[in-house]
Amino acid sequence: MTVARRKGWRGFRVLAALIAFLALAAPASAEDEHALMALPADVMQFLGIYAAQDLGFWKHEGLEVKTDFIAGVGSFNAVVSGAADFSVSSSAALTRAAAHGQRMLAIANMIDKPVWGVVVSKKNADAAHFDPKAPLAERARILNGKKMSIDAVNSVVDAYLRVIEKAGGIDLDRAVFAPMQPPAAFAAFVRGALDGFVAGPPWPQRVEQDGTGVIIASPVTNDPDWIVPNGSGVVVTRPQYCAEHRPICVKMGRGLAAGAKLIHDDPAKALALM
Repeated sequence: MTVARRKGWRGFRVLAALIAFLALAAPASAEDEHALMALPADVMQFLGIYAAQDLGFWKHEGLEVKTDFIAGVGSFNAVVSGAADFSVSSSAALTRAAAHGQRMLAIANMIDKPVWGVVVSKKNADAAHFDPKAPLAERARILNGKKMSIDAVNSVVDAYLRVIEKAGGIDLDRAVFAPMQPPAAFAAFVRGALDGFVAGPPWPQRVEQDGTGVIIASPVTNDPDWIVPNGSGVVVTRPQYCAEHRPICVKMGRGLAAGAKLIHDDPAKALALM
């Protein structure tokens, strides 16, 4: 090896060592910040959150967000306990916590109405001569004696089904509920183990399109008429968390805003994420 080449190689090694030293000595960057978000279900109404994660909107802000599935109100309780930093919950969970003296902080609302559908099998609908244009009280009576799936006991989905059944004059003490997540509920519905289920998109639309199910009620069609507007995708954290980690909360909000903007500006791209 010539003298010139040896000097060049030595210079390269010195430069590499300097870069490595600077990387170790530099303070932690914003990219090193992390947050854990608990999701209560895997449903289409969280599309803005999926977009923020899958398209790198949080990453662009310098925030790594891990999402964990914790069914129903468990996701909200995980934030209360400190096991998670953020959750996506309903406004009902937020106000219920406040009523019990547990003040939480909502930093965003991703959707202003629930998008669930109460579904019964086409077989049951035909047997009852179901009329989709009838008043809610009449439509809801079809649920009497039916075995229905909800995501979790005491969740807002559970509460919504009870509201619809109450509208139909059904004795709630005799109602049959089977807690399970939408994919499992769909499988049970297909094999006839359930008469119906309550879930968000795409599950109700799927059975409606393939002709095996009928949506008898949904907040999307104002069933009941007082349910809208309603915070159905409230991103919640502990107030002290944002006081201690303000940059993370700001970046979380910016990523969520970018996800919501994508849905409005490029719905086809957003839908492709599903």
